[in-house]
Amino acid sequence: MPDPDLHRGPLARLIDVKPGEGRALGWAWAYIFSILAAYYVLRPIRDQMGVAGGIENLPWLFTATLVGMLCLNLPFAYLVKQMPRARFVPITYRFFAANILAFALVLYLAPPEWNIWIGRVFFVWLSIFNLFVVSIFWATIVDVFSNEQGRRLFGFIAAGATLGAIAGSATTAVLAKNVPTWGLMLCAVALLEVAVFCMRGLAALSSQLHEVPGSSTTQKGDQDRTIGGSVLAGVTRTFASPYLLNISLFLLLFSVTSTFLYFEQAGIAKRSFPDRGAQTAFFASVDLAVNVLTLGVQLFLTGRIVNRLGVALTLAILPAFSILGFAALAIWPTIGVIVAFQVLRRAGNYAIARPIREVLFTVVPREDRYKAKSFIDTVVYRLGDQIGAWSFTGIQGLGLGSTGIAGAAIPLSAAWLLNSLWLGHAQDRRRTARETESGETVESSAPLARAAPSA
Repeated sequence: MPDPDLHRGPLARLIDVKPGEGRALGWAWAYIFSILAAYYVLRPIRDQMGVAGGIENLPWLFTATLVGMLCLNLPFAYLVKQMPRARFVPITYRFFAANILAFALVLYLAPPEWNIWIGRVFFVWLSIFNLFVVSIFWATIVDVFSNEQGRRLFGFIAAGATLGAIAGSATTAVLAKNVPTWGLMLCAVALLEVAVFCMRGLAALSSQLHEVPGSSTTQKGDQDRTIGGSVLAGVTRTFASPYLLNISLFLLLFSVTSTFLYFEQAGIAKRSFPDRGAQTAFFASVDLAVNVLTLGVQLFLTGRIVNRLGVALTLAILPAFSILGFAALAIWPTIGVIVAFQVLRRAGNYAIARPIREVLFTVVPREDRYKAKSFIDTVVYRLGDQIGAWSFTGIQGLGLGSTGIAGAAIPLSAAWLLNSLWLGHAQDRRRTARETESGETVESSAPLARAAPSA
C-alpha cells in the first residue's frame, strides 16, 4: 500500500497526518472497515434469530453468552501470554471465521425445524464474536500508535469503522429478502480474511511508525515482543486497579441500560413485522440510520465537542442524554420514542462515548491493553447484559411495562454520569504523570479532539 502524501492536502489539515504515517493509517482504516462490515452483515441476522427464538428466551441467551465469554477469555489470555501480537491476532480472527463457515454449512444443510435452535446458538456466538474482534482491534491500535499519534489520527480511523458498519448494514438491508442467510455469512468470512491481511500490513509498519518525529520512543522495539504475564492477569489487574474498576463500572452501566432498550426494540419488531425477512430488514435499517448519524457526528461535531468540553464532560454526555431519554420513554412509551432514543443513543455511543473510552486505555500498561481490556470489553460488558436481561424480565413480571423499565434506568444513568466525571479526571491525571515521567511536554486535553474511534 503506497504511502500517500496526505500531509500537503486539505485532508492532512483535517487529520494532521505526518510524513511516514500515511501507510500505517491506511492499513488501520481498512482493518477496522473490514471488521465492522463483517459484524454488521451478521448483526441483523442475529437480531432476527433472537426474535424468532422467542423474546421470553432472550435472558437465557444472555446467560449463555456470559458463560461463553468467561470460557473464551482464558484461551485468549494464553495466546497473548505465549505469542507476539502478529500471531495471536490472526489466529483469533480465523477461529471466528471457521465458526461462521460452520454456521453457514449447518444452515444450508439443516431442515427448517432446526432453525430455531441454530438461531439461538448463533445469537450467543455473535454476541461473543462482536466484542472480541472489536476489542482486539482497538487493543492493537492503542499498542501500535503512540499516545500523541492516537490523538491526531483516531478520528480518521473512526470514519473507517463507521463506513464499514454502514456498508455491512446496507448490504444486509438490500440482500436479506433475496439472499439466503448462509450466503450473507460467506460475505462476513471474506471480510474477516481481509481484516487479517490489513492487520499484517499494519504490524509490518509498527516499528517504522514509532520512528516518526514527535512520537513516543517508549514503545519502540516492544511491538513484536511477547507480552507474557499471567493468564489470569486480566481479572486480577482489573480488580486491583481503581481506574480499571471504574472503566468496568462505566461499561457495566452502559450495558445494563442498553439491554433494556434492546429488549423493548425486539418486542416492537415482533409485534410490527410478522415476516422474518421484514424483521431482518428492519433491524438492518435501524443499524444503517445509527451509522449514518454516527458518521455525521464524527466528521463535524466530535472534535469540536472534545475541544470545548474535555474528557470528563465528553464522557458524561451519553449518561446525561440517557437520563433524558428514559424520562421521555417513561412518559411516552411509544414505538417512535423508543426507536428515536435507540438510534440517537447508539450514535452517541459510537461517535462520542466509545472513542473517549478507548482513549482511557492509552494511559495503562501494555499487558492491561490486551488482557484487562479484553476482560472488561467482553466479560464485564456481557455481565451488564445479563443483569439487564434478568432485571427486564423481573420488571415485566411485576406488570410495570415500559414505564417501570424506564423508571429503573434513570437512577442507573445518574450513577453512570458520576462515574464518567470521575474517570475523565483520573485519565487526565494519569496522562500528565506519564508525560512528566517520560520527559514529554504536558499538553492540554484539546488534542483528543480527533480521537474518535467507533465500533
